Amino acid sequence: MYFKRGKFRVRISPLLSITAIFLVSILLWNLSGYTFCHRESKLCACHKCLTDSDPWFNDIISESPKPFMSQKHKPSEEDFNWWKPLQGEKQNFTVYNKTLERVFQTITPIADVEEPRPDRCRSCAVVGNSGNLRGSQYGPLIDFHDIVIRINRGRTKGFERDVGTKTTHHVMYPESATRLDNTTYLLFFPFKTPDFLWLLKSLIPGENGAPNSNKIANKDLVSILHPAFMKYVHDVWLRKKAAYPSTGFLAVVLSLLMCDEVNVFGFGADSEGNWSHYFEILTDKRLKTGGHPGEEEYKMIVKLHMKKKIFFFKGW
Repeated sequence: MYFKRGKFRVRISPLLSITAIFLVSILLWNLSGYTFCHRESKLCACHKCLTDSDPWFNDIISESPKPFMSQKHKPSEEDFNWWKPLQGEKQNFTVYNKTLERVFQTITPIADVEEPRPDRCRSCAVVGNSGNLRGSQYGPLIDFHDIVIRINRGRTKGFERDVGTKTTHHVMYPESATRLDNTTYLLFFPFKTPDFLWLLKSLIPGENGAPNSNKIANKDLVSILHPAFMKYVHDVWLRKKAAYPSTGFLAVVLSLLMCDEVNVFGFGADSEGNWSHYFEILTDKRLKTGGHPGEEEYKMIVKLHMKKKIFFFKGW
């Protein structure tokens, strides 16, 4: 694409053109639900804040417990009993509590979500791993956001054109772990007691303060998801469908508490109807979404888009 300036013709990168089109589309889409003649005092500086004039959304968000654990906000036995069957937990509540004490004695997880401010608009991109990201050219648009949340083994190297390069927060559990740089926040989603022991081993220095070759993230940038929040998402958002929510959908709901404006990428089946990942070749097409209610999660993401709470980029 070219435009003229005086005697010169300037070429605009196709990727930049796509990004500009998307940004204008998001702005117009947000403004379509925005009233200029009357404005209540706004919680954020965005054109349209998440909690603006939607009783359904405000009610469902108001039911959310605090999403992250802390020394003062530990799981109850009821929370533990719901969480215990998710991946065949074998320990009892006493052992679980002792393990948590070890965690809180070693690291101080970031427990609070920042409240909205009228002078700030925090834009978030939640980047799933669906194969529908291949060929999307969403990379520059994703990197434009203030907060970019990636999930599990989601990677950028070799896929920058479609998924971008920026990561501010990364969701993982031990089996989906990837090494983070020293400035990326770890959003740790534990599903069994040994996960906490793995976390300690992956964060603390070696003997006599020696560097830890297994270090996975900066121990000062860790938040640990609370089982009560997992239960809330399963019960309230997904109406108790399937066994429990996927890490991706948990990240989407979490972003609604962390951010003022949310855009979602890389969710749902690919163009052939398979639940694949953009960074690997799918070998078993029968897997679908395992114990997670993938179809229900997808429908809820579409519903949030239709209600103008998020903008959902479906890929090509």
